[in-house]
Amino acid sequence: MSVELYNEILKICQRHTDRMRWSMKQIQPHIPFTANTLNDLSDMELAVLDQFSTRFSKLQDTMGEKLFPAVLELTKEQGNLLTFVDRLHRLEKIGAIPSADDWLLLREMRNAFSHEYPDDLALQRCDP
Repeated sequence: MSVELYNEILKICQRHTDRMRWSMKQIQPHIPFTANTLNDLSDMELAVLDQFSTRFSKLQDTMGEKLFPAVLELTKEQGNLLTFVDRLHRLEKIGAIPSADDWLLLREMRNAFSHEYPDDLALQRCDP
């Protein structure tokens, strides 16, 4: 993997991050989300929330499929890294990510949100 390709992957990740920051700024007045605040969102606000969800998914996919393997290749990490979880643990070990477990939790949350929202009222309820 060339450094140029690695930098292109970083640019893609940054673009997703920038869009996520913009969308979070737009919906910030409605946080924390509750079933009521979600029901009261305008069509435009729902579109912004959908954009956040989509960009978050794309960011995670790009990081998992492209960035993480590139980091492992550039750092010449050796070993049997056949599964995604193995790669996450190695990335945690070298300090590239703070926590493999947190990454997996975010992945589960993303999948639940993208498959259930907005139809599942229990998932929509974010207040304790």
